[in-house]
Amino acid sequence: MTVFFGLGTACASGPIPILAYSSGSCEQIRAACKSAGFVQGSAKEGNGLWPDCINSIMQGKSPPRKTSKPLPRVDSQLVAACRAQDPSFGQSRQQSSVVSGALPSAPALQGLPPKPLSRSSEKPNVIFILTDDLSLNLVQFMPHVLKMQKDGVTFANYFVTDSLCCPSRAAIFTGQYAHDNGIFRNEGADGGYLTFRNKGLERITFATSLYAGGYRTSMSGKYLNGYLPMQHPAAPGWSFWAVAGNGYGEFNYNLKQDDKLVHYGTTPSDYLTDVLSRLNVRFIKQSVDQPFLIEVATFAPHAPYIPAPRDVSAFPGLKAPRTLAFDAAPNEKAPKWQRNKRALSSVDIARIDHDFRMRAQSVLAVDAMIGELQAAVTAIGQEKNTYFIFSSDNGYHMGEHRLMPGKMTAYDTDIHVPLIVTGPGVPAGQTVEEIVENIDLCSTFSELGGALELPNVDGRSLVPLFHGQKVSDWRTATLVEHHGPTRDPADPDLPGVRSGNPPSYAAIRTDRDLYVEYETGDREYHDLTTDPYELHNTFSSLSREQKAALSKAVADIKNCHDAKSCWEAQHVKFGVPHK
Repeated sequence: MTVFFGLGTACASGPIPILAYSSGSCEQIRAACKSAGFVQGSAKEGNGLWPDCINSIMQGKSPPRKTSKPLPRVDSQLVAACRAQDPSFGQSRQQSSVVSGALPSAPALQGLPPKPLSRSSEKPNVIFILTDDLSLNLVQFMPHVLKMQKDGVTFANYFVTDSLCCPSRAAIFTGQYAHDNGIFRNEGADGGYLTFRNKGLERITFATSLYAGGYRTSMSGKYLNGYLPMQHPAAPGWSFWAVAGNGYGEFNYNLKQDDKLVHYGTTPSDYLTDVLSRLNVRFIKQSVDQPFLIEVATFAPHAPYIPAPRDVSAFPGLKAPRTLAFDAAPNEKAPKWQRNKRALSSVDIARIDHDFRMRAQSVLAVDAMIGELQAAVTAIGQEKNTYFIFSSDNGYHMGEHRLMPGKMTAYDTDIHVPLIVTGPGVPAGQTVEEIVENIDLCSTFSELGGALELPNVDGRSLVPLFHGQKVSDWRTATLVEHHGPTRDPADPDLPGVRSGNPPSYAAIRTDRDLYVEYETGDREYHDLTTDPYELHNTFSSLSREQKAALSKAVADIKNCHDAKSCWEAQHVKFGVPHK
């Protein structure tokens, strides 16, 4: 069964409970021999890459007497990991069939290296498509996604833990809220790739879990903010790695493809979304005999909203949606960061319309990629054994609340994003109303792959909801956590002066309420049954008891630290009457 997710299973925090091998084990040994001066085809000179170095290391023997150079020092665990990924590596004078970086590290569950699964295991494939800044109002321009809605399940109340790239992706990878994984920003001590890696979080993701369970795994496109393909290695748990750093312009970028740096230029064939499609189609066709997990994370439709050259003339005259929130003046009780926003000028509106059209154009290539991946799955006979899951890391506001294009707020424009699923056992054309969040994806992937779920996840598997089952006593609230304002000029998500840059806050979203506590002391409450566009802050009209209930609900979820305690905390009753 193959799964496609449109959003990036080991899920945990704290001390790393399992052994995690370093990525590309066999390729690292090969690289160590090359660095020590061993050369392919130089056996007669006593410094042959394979007979004099690699074979000696892998077979645990002294090098041949004719060897002219000392062997490099290689950790025994690296050797063990390489033997697990390719038992033939270094066992003869011929180069092994292992592809550079083909099987990066994964946790060796219970101290054992992973054993690849075969198709006879009947495990499903999973393809997770994670877009960047794709808001709900762009789905209408994606025919393959609309077809997914007809063929599968749409989650009507899917939210992200923060409307910002890196924190949202960290929550997906680990299944944890930011208050547990520590990733609140795109950079710095409380965010970004380096903090994620240095905390050991790379070793406890859904990828390491499924890879350890025998899956082939592919990560491509955007990983985490701050990842530099020229400097940083592939993350553990990925069999194939093709990740960019600054791919927002869609052209003239580098991909770290396994352990090689590959540059793409400015020709139409270099368009990043199309490249990701080709790489993953190839990966699928190479996975005939083994179940696989793919995360393909596009940079589209993130600013600067670059469409494929073939799509630059699409949707002539298209304008941004004019909802009731568009250019709506904040009321007098709005939080301080939002007050006194001036009305959008004709120039502002023209820019917003132009940008919205480019965003719609840019998702056409994403949609085409979905069709190409679906066709590849059909080509290997796995169309009935594959889940497609489509989503986004966060939404995007464009003129709502008088804000110029941006994100980071707790409003639905930014935190409410698509989650659409097709696959085996998924009923066609159904909508799930339960409150779900991106912390649930980690456990979901674990269950789909039959992998061991690590402790300390905060989310819960959505697999029963995928299959149309009713789950009694489902959660009633989700938490949104944000650290702000953002000031780093190197951050690709640094908002403009009028784009909205709220201070730190914690918010709760239910099917009927939005409540936000800002570190400045401001409080914001919206009854969504009467104020669906979140225009009227009515916190001051609540009773003392109601205000206390809201504050307690936020505190309870902010202080949960595992699936059980978070599940209990997510069952809240505010006692706020709804008209």
